[in-house]
Amino acid sequence: MTPLLLEAQGKGYAIAGFNVQTLEMLQGVIAAAELERAPVILQFNPANVSHVGLEYAAAMGKVAAEGASVPVCLHLDHGVDYEQTAKAVRCGFTSVMYDGTMFPFGENLRVTAEVCRMAHGAGVSVEGEIGQMGGVEEGVFTAEGAGTMTDPDEASLYVMETKVDALAVAVGNVHGQTSAVGTLDLDRLSAIQKRVSVPLVIHGGSGLPDSVVAEAIALGVCKFNVATQLNLAFLKGFGSGVSGSNPRAALEAARDAVTEAARSRIRAYGASGRG
Repeated sequence: MTPLLLEAQGKGYAIAGFNVQTLEMLQGVIAAAELERAPVILQFNPANVSHVGLEYAAAMGKVAAEGASVPVCLHLDHGVDYEQTAKAVRCGFTSVMYDGTMFPFGENLRVTAEVCRMAHGAGVSVEGEIGQMGGVEEGVFTAEGAGTMTDPDEASLYVMETKVDALAVAVGNVHGQTSAVGTLDLDRLSAIQKRVSVPLVIHGGSGLPDSVVAEAIALGVCKFNVATQLNLAFLKGFGSGVSGSNPRAALEAARDAVTEAARSRIRAYGASGRG
């Protein structure tokens, strides 16, 4: 993932990290990436890992990456502990995230540093996170209310001590947002950008208006995570395709709906034509 994000950082665009939980969702995202000629990050969060299994996720990601004509990264999103992230590396994930935001800062830093040493030794990039986001995402720790925003000074220390390749920040973004009414603390985001050099990541990308997205990219954000928007598109498409006793038509309609939703995010992030 690191080369993709560094190129995005240098050229002023962002890459979508799409959380997928079925084969059809994965296929829909890959189709969008091919149509937009854009790099893409396939992600599995804890709930999706529980549903699919790390081995199956790795196998699907490997097939997708090898068959695509654009860059594809397979990423573990919100790894729950050191053991899960290590297993993901062994299974073939090309990028992992350890989420220690439920723990005190020092504990988060310590375990993230251990994950980085392990993953970097295998040539795998690592995303870390500090600050606590609000909202709701199955299997992911979220704080009550708006959460606790990322402290710029702690961000600097965390990046320096852990050696993470990318940093997810809490600047007003929330998990599970379903409508484009979100906003970000751009002053805080700017302060973080001035203190760290690694690419910045925004989780909860489904609920951000395109104007806010553009401002965030200008302040160093190189990756947006998208889950809710794909989930809603999949369900709407599936419902429209239900007919008779064969589920394939509904799954195909769901896949096509995911493709269109993913294309809209890729375009908003300026990634079209970058693959």
